[in-house]
Amino acid sequence: MPAEFDGSKIFTDDLSLRKNFYGTVADGKLELDPVEAMFLAERGKIEVTFHGRKMDLRELFLKFASIDPRFEFRYAVYKDLRSRGLPTRTGFKFGCDFRVYERGSEPGKERIKWIVFCSAEDHPCNLDQLGKAIKLARNIRTTAIWAVVDNDSDVTYYIVGEAENL
Repeated sequence: MPAEFDGSKIFTDDLSLRKNFYGTVADGKLELDPVEAMFLAERGKIEVTFHGRKMDLRELFLKFASIDPRFEFRYAVYKDLRSRGLPTRTGFKFGCDFRVYERGSEPGKERIKWIVFCSAEDHPCNLDQLGKAIKLARNIRTTAIWAVVDNDSDVTYYIVGEAENL
């Protein structure tokens, strides 16, 4: 299925992808996040074009990474979650990278199981970021997960919670 990259967003006419938690509908088209588009392109579900020319996977990855400095490790986490069969959506504007649902959930009808925050292992994480993750998870009644990607693109997940008074 063809998809068009306009330099910042990826659009496709294939609205059937929506049933599998991909993209958001805008103006009768499905708008994909770069991590979603990369994942679908790797699996041969879409072919992304840029100015009418088909992009190969390497070119697509480099283009997305040039736009988003966090793309490489965000994509590693997204790919890992999807490969585990977990319905995964892009996050909120509050700093969360992904929303993860139970297997077999329907988009928009089920509650979020985890909110996932991504970080590279050699990237510092400050306590303010952790505090915001905990606060957001508490506000929407879910669990915060911190996903750390190492230099081999392996992902380790940590549950982030409040410390109890001893």
